[in-house]
Amino acid sequence: PVVAEDGTQQPVTGPQMRYDVLTGEWIPMATHRMNRTFLPGPDTNPLAPAKPGASYTDGEIPDTDYDVAVFENRFPSLLRVPGTDEETGYVDGTDLWPVRPAVGRCEVICFSPDPAASLSTVTARRMRTIVEAWADRTRALNQIDGVEQVYCFENRGEEIGVTLHHPHGQIYAYPMVTPRTEQMLRQAVAHRQHTGRNLLRDVLDGELAAGRRIVGESEHWVAYVPAAARWPVEVHVAPRRDVPDLPATTDAERTDFAELYLDLLQRLDRFFVAENGTPMPLPYISGWHQAPVRTGRDDLRLHLQLFSVRRAPGKLKYLAGSESGMGAWISDTAPEKIADRLNEVTL
Repeated sequence: PVVAEDGTQQPVTGPQMRYDVLTGEWIPMATHRMNRTFLPGPDTNPLAPAKPGASYTDGEIPDTDYDVAVFENRFPSLLRVPGTDEETGYVDGTDLWPVRPAVGRCEVICFSPDPAASLSTVTARRMRTIVEAWADRTRALNQIDGVEQVYCFENRGEEIGVTLHHPHGQIYAYPMVTPRTEQMLRQAVAHRQHTGRNLLRDVLDGELAAGRRIVGESEHWVAYVPAAARWPVEVHVAPRRDVPDLPATTDAERTDFAELYLDLLQRLDRFFVAENGTPMPLPYISGWHQAPVRTGRDDLRLHLQLFSVRRAPGKLKYLAGSESGMGAWISDTAPEKIADRLNEVTL
């Protein structure tokens, strides 16, 4: 390994990314991640607090307790390796396929020292700390040379592909604007040129006016099922005020979000019920759509997207031929049904 200035070990060969000329997308390739930690037992949980005298000493947390912890991912998809040439090259020497190092940063954020906890079970105070950590890390990562966009997200459940059950999320600092964001930006720019208005503001105002798919409201935030939801369960949470990213939110907005989000997560964990009446914790992906560092900050608007692949108890939504092969989504339900069910759930 290579030892960086801060003493951490880095892989000799960092991840690279290759340009897909057919789609215009950069594809990071991090082959070292094939050997990342996979569903460890409780005695070898790398995200648990340190246990003095234990035989396992390879954990990420040196303290015996913590509130919220953030650190660099041991198996990063994006990484700046000291001394590496970051110039663009070409696969096989042809300019059809540009290649360059996948520079950036990948971090892990641990939500609780309790391996059996989940984000829906933390206290409001701890959730507030998590929101603060998301905002703080976004601000810091936005300032790194070469970073174009920061994404804070959580994968929850083996159905999603989680390889560590300990409650945690991740933060990616990308060296490019992500494809999803580029799509939204194109739509937002076209909307502004046509109407003179902000697209995401119009979407929020439209959802509020319709009222049909609203699933949560507070002083500063609105939760709704989008009118064109594509997942079996999907909710967006947007601030009432126009802000580009988490660092631009106020203390009051962060506190308010923590309370609303906890309520939403707890209801989502009761969205599906087993035959015996037991609630089924929801597998989901949740992430913050934030404006890029240098592009589209007047056209894009902060919002959180949460979605699940579970379409019924014991059944998952698989991305099959149409979705995976052609990018043409087929939804198995109606957004209004999702909203109705979520509004039925009581705590």
